[in-house]
Amino acid sequence: MRLLVRWLLMALVVLTAGYVLPGLRVADFTTAIVAAAVLGIVNAVIRPILMFLAIPLRILTLGLFSFVINALLLLLVSAVVPGFEVHGFWAALLASIVLAIAGSFINGSTGP
Repeated sequence: MRLLVRWLLMALVVLTAGYVLPGLRVADFTTAIVAAAVLGIVNAVIRPILMFLAIPLRILTLGLFSFVINALLLLLVSAVVPGFEVHGFWAALLASIVLAIAGSFINGSTGP
């Protein structure tokens, strides 16, 4: 049940971010739900692999390269999900920071 609540809250955050952030466009709530699901799958499967491979860069940049990885994964999701568009790297970077902050609040409020 918590997974469903987290998923719907993250979809709401994605939809809100699409209205607020420049360079991010979300067509409707259904698209936001699909984008949140694909983003969750990408973060669970691909992100750990990229984080492991980028350990030297993350050490060199004191962890800031993690933001770049998150932005690239958001661009990947925008390429896969129709109706979810991210226009450029800087928009993806800003959106990934906002989504990461909102996701941490959602995970903290719904419990383990």
